[in-house]
Amino acid sequence: MSLALDMMGGFLWTAAAFIVALSVIVTVHEYGHYIIGRLCGIKAEVFSLGFGPRLAARRDRHGTVWQVAAIPLGGYVRFLGDADAASAGSVPVEPARARQSLTGAPLWARFATVAAGPAFNFALSILVFAGMAIWQGLPVDEVEVGRLHPTPPGVEMQLQPGDRILALDGRPVASWRDLGAAAAELPSRPVHDWTVLRDGAEITVPGPDPMPPLVTGIAPRSPAASAGLKPGDVILAIDGAPVSRFDELRAHVAEAEGRPVLLKVWREGEGVADYTLAAREQDLPTDEGYTRRWLIGVTGGGTYFEPAARPAGLAEALGIGAARTWDIIASSVSGLWAMISGQIGSCNLGGAISIAETTGQAASAGGGNFIWWIAVLSAAIGFLNLLPVPVLDGGHLMFYLYEAVAGRRPSDRVMDILSALGLAAVLSLMVLGLTNDLFCP
Repeated sequence: MSLALDMMGGFLWTAAAFIVALSVIVTVHEYGHYIIGRLCGIKAEVFSLGFGPRLAARRDRHGTVWQVAAIPLGGYVRFLGDADAASAGSVPVEPARARQSLTGAPLWARFATVAAGPAFNFALSILVFAGMAIWQGLPVDEVEVGRLHPTPPGVEMQLQPGDRILALDGRPVASWRDLGAAAAELPSRPVHDWTVLRDGAEITVPGPDPMPPLVTGIAPRSPAASAGLKPGDVILAIDGAPVSRFDELRAHVAEAEGRPVLLKVWREGEGVADYTLAAREQDLPTDEGYTRRWLIGVTGGGTYFEPAARPAGLAEALGIGAARTWDIIASSVSGLWAMISGQIGSCNLGGAISIAETTGQAASAGGGNFIWWIAVLSAAIGFLNLLPVPVLDGGHLMFYLYEAVAGRRPSDRVMDILSALGLAAVLSLMVLGLTNDLFCP
């Protein structure tokens, strides 16, 4: 009974987190269509959060009905003259009001209105990432110790917040790049000599390996997630062999080639426990493309301390937000092309289940992680909506570009055929993603 209740609670938590995230992203997307359309003189008849029967509604002074519907899995704006929520067709509009309809508006107004949805998704991502940069701050240029992470008993940790790292085992350290280079050259061992500047004096204190086996992230639906590993865990040993550095864990997992391995793990407040799990061979992006590697689904390699942070300026934070949003778009393009060209398998395409599970895990990890994940999803959804597939925003923009070049709109028959093909393509991808969620390892 207890297990069943836990499973039910986990399902409800995941579903609630997914609905909240999706609602935020869709509301921002559709509001982009609505507000730009209104500014361009196009009338929105309905702004709906959700599909299906109406639960609550009100009409504003512009004549738009704002409603909440029964199925909270998306939303839409229906403009004057739209035949359906996807604006895939039109219905007759009296000539006097034709300019207020999406089909009767000038080409520039239609283009701006449709493009605004993905643009608002990107704007949401940029603002969230910028806000997090301002809130969390940015690492100072020097290698300075900030907040300390909890460490297992027996770990030599005499570094203190505010220490400025000058050298590691005698090797000068002036930047984080220097620290990484020193860590790569030095042998792995439990204790190193850290030379620091503390209270104006240069001293040398014992400290742990600069790249300890500290788990900083867990991939959803991975062997590590299934086994119950969590961020903050420290891997003490693998198959009985002590581990001092994260690279040792990576190398041992690769050598096992999918054979079950036994991890001895320390977790703050719970002590030491054993976990058995087997790696899966997965596609991993590299500078040259993609390669197959055995992975258990943990990320790490950071230090036992956070970098000291400095305040981020508004312009700097917006630049960081734009760069991170662009990285998500670029990785989406790269991954999509890799699947189309056969560089990676179709199992890399996740569906609604995997997205919901990831959303639930992000929410469980804390509010900051949840907001960050919403920003990631918003950028990805903005990109997907720009794909030149009829029924998506990108499909509408493709038709508008054709109209701009050819001087006329595609015929209704062509529009109907392409829209049907586009809908079939979207539904096929959704089914493929769901199938992957259920059957891919």
